[in-house]
Amino acid sequence: MLSRRSWRLTQYVLFIQGLAEHSSHPQIGSFNTIKATIDHVRASKGAYIHVSATLHYNGMGPDLNLWKFFSLFTGTPFQAHVSAAKAGVDALSAVLAVEEGPNGVRSNVIAPGPIQGTEGMDRLGPKGETANRNRNYPAGRMGTVGDIGNATIFLFSDAAAYITGQVLPVDGGTMHLQSTILPYPQSVIDPGSVRHMIKPRM
Repeated sequence: MLSRRSWRLTQYVLFIQGLAEHSSHPQIGSFNTIKATIDHVRASKGAYIHVSATLHYNGMGPDLNLWKFFSLFTGTPFQAHVSAAKAGVDALSAVLAVEEGPNGVRSNVIAPGPIQGTEGMDRLGPKGETANRNRNYPAGRMGTVGDIGNATIFLFSDAAAYITGQVLPVDGGTMHLQSTILPYPQSVIDPGSVRHMIKPRM
């Protein structure tokens, strides 16, 4: 049986064979939120913004129009549970945009990249010298929660009135580096060698 500490860690780093019914399913939260609010959002001709990630788009080229096609052939090691769940959020938003568009409802997704000060980056981001050696950010820095807030303001504003069914990565261009969270294939061949790069919950 997993200890409480080990169970929490599996929510962030997990081999496929370790998946179970307690794995995270953020698309369920999105679905329930839509069910609870859709009548009100229709009446106000409002919009939804869902939060996804860039994990399941890992390794893709620069052609943004081919994201969903290429995502079928890429993956991020140890992130099967999150990748599958976030892909579900993306698909749910796309369906919502099509079904509810005639009712004046918009639906988009924000996909954050590496955002400093968040629990995910504190746990999974490279540590120490490895962080400085392996991480280059095209925008010259990691993202902040303010960057996500600015994207949210834009998508809810009139400036985005004709934007729906889209996934907006807010990652400073990091996705185009075609890199993984942990060294690959080292992390797959010898997981013990990268254990020091993962910060467990204390």
